[in-house]
Amino acid sequence: MHQVVRFIISIITRLGYWGIFVGMFIESASIPLPSEIIMGFAGYLVFIGKMTLWKAALVGALGNISGSTFMYVFGKTGGRLAVRKFGKFVHFSEAKLLRAEKMFKKWGAFAVFIAQLLPGVRTFISLPAGILRIPFGYFIIYTFIGALIWCYLLAFAAFKLGEHWQLISKYTKEIEIFMVLVLIAGVIYWFIRRRKIEKYGRD
Repeated sequence: MHQVVRFIISIITRLGYWGIFVGMFIESASIPLPSEIIMGFAGYLVFIGKMTLWKAALVGALGNISGSTFMYVFGKTGGRLAVRKFGKFVHFSEAKLLRAEKMFKKWGAFAVFIAQLLPGVRTFISLPAGILRIPFGYFIIYTFIGALIWCYLLAFAAFKLGEHWQLISKYTKEIEIFMVLVLIAGVIYWFIRRRKIEKYGRD
C-alpha cells in the first residue's frame, strides 16, 4: 500500500490535474487503485492552494467516466466470455456478474448510480453494465453524477483534514454513512420519477 500511495502522489505531483484523471481512469477500469488516496491527495493540494476543489472533483469524475466507458465497451464487446477469459485479471468473477445482474434487474440503469456511491462496488460495475447492455446514455449520466459526488466528497474531506489528509482512510465509515444518505435520496427520486412515468403512460 505504501508503494501505491507513493505512485499516486508521484503522478499527481508531476501531472497535476492530468494525474488525477489518469489515477481515476485506472481505478474505474477495474484496477484496484484507491480513489480515497487519489482524491485525498488532490484535496491536500487544494488545502495548500495548488488546486481548486471543484476542478479537482470534475477532473476526477471525467477520469472515472473514461475508465468506466472503456470497461463498458469491453464488456459489451466481449460479453460473458470476457469474464471467463479476463475476469481474473481484474478480480471479477462470474459470481460477481450474477450479483450485478440481479442488481440491474431490480434497479435498471439506476444501479450504476447506486454502485458509484458504494466503495468496493463502484470499481467493477462498468464491466457487467456493458455485458448486460445497459443503455449507454443512462450509463454515462449516472456514472458522471455518482462519480462527481464521490470525488468531491473525498477531496473535500481531505481538504478539511489538511496536513493530515492521509487519515481520510480512518473516516471511511463517516463517508459511507453520508453516501448511504445520498443513496436513499437518490432512490426516493427514482421511485418518484418512475411513478410519474407510469402515471403519464396510463394517461
